[in-house]
Amino acid sequence: MTDPAPSLVWLRDDLRLDDNPALSAAAGRRAPLVVVHVLEANEGVRPLGGAARWWLHHALEALAASLAGLGQRLILAEGPAARVVPDLARRAGAGAVFWNRRYGPATVADDAVTTAVRQEGIAVSTFKANLLHEPDEIPGTDGGPVKVYGAFRRKAVALPPPAPPLPAPERLPPPVPGVDGVTLGDLGLLPRAPDWAGGLREAWTPGEVGARDALARFLDGGIDGYAAGRDFPAMPSTSRLSPHLRFGEISPARIVAAVGARAGTDTAKFLDELRWREFAWHVLGHVPRMAEDNLRPEFDSFPWSEPPAGDLAAWRAGMTGYPIVDAGMRELWHTGWMHNRVRMIVASFLTKHLLIDWRVGETWFWDTLVDADAANNPFGWQWVAGSGYDAQPYFRIFNPVLQGEKFDPDGAYVRRWVPEIAALPDRWLHRPWDASPLELAGAGVRLGRDYPEPVIDHAFARGRALAAFETMRRSAAAG
Repeated sequence: MTDPAPSLVWLRDDLRLDDNPALSAAAGRRAPLVVVHVLEANEGVRPLGGAARWWLHHALEALAASLAGLGQRLILAEGPAARVVPDLARRAGAGAVFWNRRYGPATVADDAVTTAVRQEGIAVSTFKANLLHEPDEIPGTDGGPVKVYGAFRRKAVALPPPAPPLPAPERLPPPVPGVDGVTLGDLGLLPRAPDWAGGLREAWTPGEVGARDALARFLDGGIDGYAAGRDFPAMPSTSRLSPHLRFGEISPARIVAAVGARAGTDTAKFLDELRWREFAWHVLGHVPRMAEDNLRPEFDSFPWSEPPAGDLAAWRAGMTGYPIVDAGMRELWHTGWMHNRVRMIVASFLTKHLLIDWRVGETWFWDTLVDADAANNPFGWQWVAGSGYDAQPYFRIFNPVLQGEKFDPDGAYVRRWVPEIAALPDRWLHRPWDASPLELAGAGVRLGRDYPEPVIDHAFARGRALAAFETMRRSAAAG
């Protein structure tokens, strides 16, 4: 009886040992093992933004350390996966290749890898790992996606619960000798000249241990009051698990297992947020071009404007003159993350106050968010803009002043990220232009110098946005 040929497991957005079906299946063959991550060229897979590249560097570093603790190695490579993966499998003499499935545009790229590996006479096995339910498990009409979240939720809840999460392996087969890759430094994932990632280093601990710690902190206190507190950016009522989920450092099944023993409104709301994430991936699985195309075709005729370049620059820099918008954009730049309520506010401001195409904002978030993924990022932008499925109504135009006063009533969030106006009284913090000259002077604020005047008047912007939506509606009605 001969020993089985080596196994190769290809890890992508599943950078963990715990609850990793592909890794467990490969290890179960008890044959020498190659564990590989490929930094893919742009063959159907969207290149990572700068913040995500920073996270990936540290996630790979953490994964390599975990594998080393079990006597294994992480092989790193770069290039088209349809060439690199079969080449590594051939060099290793592999008899089987394993990976966890991806969705949307990545499905086409992965199909090319499947074909190339099988042409080498090597078996391929793939697994569900990063969703509770894959896109085709919840059928829509006519083979398309479910377009309303309520209907999606009802169908998801009615499905059998996901399989219990797999434990992390206590041991792994030995590595295959003679199979090498490039170094982590060779991938060039970290920023240089300048190094803008200081705030990210302060805010995050990428890797599987960081994910487990974030979940533990959330369950130890953050989940209590989650339903009411999740909309208040100064409150510690969010899980901060999103980048760990994006890179697969923790699985949704593991989160559900940890949370599921609890009951109550807070737990139910948190699980609904996980289902909203699944809804976005469900849609992407059916509409791979969600980052490029309006989900609602009538928005193809929406009259997006070409505002002065300074307006877009002010939005990106957090210098619009609206404190809650500016606080969010500065939090994003400093930490690579933004509170979800504030994401909606800043996206509404860009698309409805400035009438800038949602794709411009989506691209900026893709480059600056550590948790930007191929589904939730464009899905969220289309929801706010009104062009998405089950989106907010076109006439819902967030008033940034009222949003700030409602969700940051004592100004703690704005004062942290917009310190130049921190001395203003609460009454004027979200509308500094309404303060008297004496009150501004007392707070050390000179509008137009220390802090900008608003780039646009809210009442004017709202009227202009409603007119633009009416133009679109008439155009759609006329065909």
